Amino acid sequence: MDVLHERCAGLDISKKDAKACVRAPSTKRRGSFTSEITTWGATTNAVLALREHLIAARVSLVVIEATSDYWKPFYYLLTEDLNVILVNARQAKNLPGRKTDVSDAAWLAQLGSHGLLRASFVPPQPVRELRDLTRSRTQMTRERGQIVQRLEKLLEDTGIKLSSVASDITGVSGRAMLEALIEGERDPQALAELAKRRMRSKIPELTEALTGRFREHHAFLTRLHLDNYDQLTRAITELDRRIEEAMAPFRDALDLLDTIPGVSRATAEVIVAETGADMSRFASPKHLASWAGVCPGHHESADRTKNTKVRPGNPYLKGALGIAAFSAVRAKDTYLQARYKRLTSRRGPLRALVAVEHSMITAIWHMLTDRIPYHELGGDYFTRRDPERATRRAINALNDLGYTVTLNPLERTA
Repeated sequence: MDVLHERCAGLDISKKDAKACVRAPSTKRRGSFTSEITTWGATTNAVLALREHLIAARVSLVVIEATSDYWKPFYYLLTEDLNVILVNARQAKNLPGRKTDVSDAAWLAQLGSHGLLRASFVPPQPVRELRDLTRSRTQMTRERGQIVQRLEKLLEDTGIKLSSVASDITGVSGRAMLEALIEGERDPQALAELAKRRMRSKIPELTEALTGRFREHHAFLTRLHLDNYDQLTRAITELDRRIEEAMAPFRDALDLLDTIPGVSRATAEVIVAETGADMSRFASPKHLASWAGVCPGHHESADRTKNTKVRPGNPYLKGALGIAAFSAVRAKDTYLQARYKRLTSRRGPLRALVAVEHSMITAIWHMLTDRIPYHELGGDYFTRRDPERATRRAINALNDLGYTVTLNPLERTA
């Protein structure tokens, strides 16, 4: 096998240290290689010393396996003076029975020297900082949703069924009722009268739902949950403001993504943060879909396909696409809704939803590559593309219902 990098280094990184293997041509035997294994600390000074060691060894490539977040200080410091690639752990699995830090470092160096590893996408610093902001907002939004679930669970313990009447127990009406309960109000009628606007039409149902056994213990926990909810809300508001400032260089990309049905401003910000809005890093829409984890996997043996589950991809991008797809399939008279309905009957709702996500990420690649807005094909796209097939499907559906159909062409007036 050809050797592309005669001097290659592999790093197996842990929390406290890293094993570095430098693979270089042997001075004793022509065509053979030697491996030197050294151990280095994970502090900044130790990484800088490792960088000087690798420069002195004249390595042309350094391979780092993506391990949690421990690879970051090594990657950021070594890339200043060396050719460094970050690789996915799935592509660099060692042979069974040879799993040690030393053997892993040697294996990475050997694979890198032959060019058998593909570099992972590591965005530039501005995009990385933007990722930190959007990912923190996503996590805090999930935590806030979990607090609402804890509140609902706590109310169930008291026998109060507020969530059965109010869709949002932390809304204006629900919050007023919870605050009154904390302050000591126990009369269901008085609590129901705190309803605002449209909720006032449900006062009889609220009176019944607010009858329960709310004790001081529940008041303490409710106050605690509401305070945590408010604190997260303030933090999310601050993140929104900071993200708005950091998104200034990507304003054009955001405006383009907003034209896609189902893509909100927050979803567009996540897409930009995760992809960097630079589609030149992805050779084709299929590469982007594979990286995002919204395309089926391939596992074929003996002409038999064994597994077509979607591949693991970027969880934040996949989550944003899922939210956008849920919204898009509810938008009336759109291509994405038509595609979802077309596939649901044959493949089921979950696979149809993944297909919609795939269509969206494909459109995103073309939009950001060509800098053009989303072009809506319309809800009747498949009917216009193959009208005969649509006619056959309609006739077969009526035949199944017991009808005999005779088709007469419609006379169109000029």
